[in-house]
Amino acid sequence: MARHGGGRGWYGKVVGAALGVTVLAVGASVWTAQADSVGGGPTPRASASATPGGAAKTVDISIAHASDAGPSGVNITIDDGPDPAWTPQVLDLLEEYGVKATFCMTGLQAEAHPDLVKDVVAAGHRLCDHTVSHDTTMDKKSEAYQSKEILDAERMIIEASGGVRPMYYRAPGGAFTPYSRKLAASHGMRPLGWNVDTKDFERPGSDAIVATVKRELSNGPTILFHDAGGDRSQTVEALRQVLPWLKEQGRTFGFPVR
Repeated sequence: MARHGGGRGWYGKVVGAALGVTVLAVGASVWTAQADSVGGGPTPRASASATPGGAAKTVDISIAHASDAGPSGVNITIDDGPDPAWTPQVLDLLEEYGVKATFCMTGLQAEAHPDLVKDVVAAGHRLCDHTVSHDTTMDKKSEAYQSKEILDAERMIIEASGGVRPMYYRAPGGAFTPYSRKLAASHGMRPLGWNVDTKDFERPGSDAIVATVKRELSNGPTILFHDAGGDRSQTVEALRQVLPWLKEQGRTFGFPVR
């Protein structure tokens, strides 16, 4: 999986703040219909950062790529937000074309924009933990660091959403480790990969983004876009072209398997 390091300077400005995040208790109200949909498995032992009221049920630790919509399914995944400039535009396009997506949010962005997190949930999309600070080198860091990044982000997203649990975990830049996958899965978050990297974070132009989707869709159903981390006008325009094109190809929109 590609390392998404370019153009991410804005994350560096908030990493210091992330390291100072204090673990807060989350009330029993966090349990919602989405929480109840977490898959089966043995109940893991709660850690210091786990959500009180009972840990989520363990899901598969393998990295998901397939779609629950079957062989013709595609999964639209949106990373790094939410962002007040771009997330509303992405939500509008998804609504226009009747598409549900998976939003992989950083803890800091979720905490900063809780209303947008709630908007995502209210529109029927799913949440994904994308760590606190989007450290693409976290696979080189200690297990304690990985745990803090993943579990603090989980808590921040749950709080921002008003109680909805993230159903997936996507490592920044694909920096998964056996430990991080097992930890996420024990909290009911299926590790989530991608098949089509649009490289929209590099801002190659909307035509190039669309061309990448068309060229690489045969690789598999999970497509990676971004709604934060810089100017995402090209992504918005690319989605405006890609979503109807996918429908014309007979594709149906689903969520990653769990």
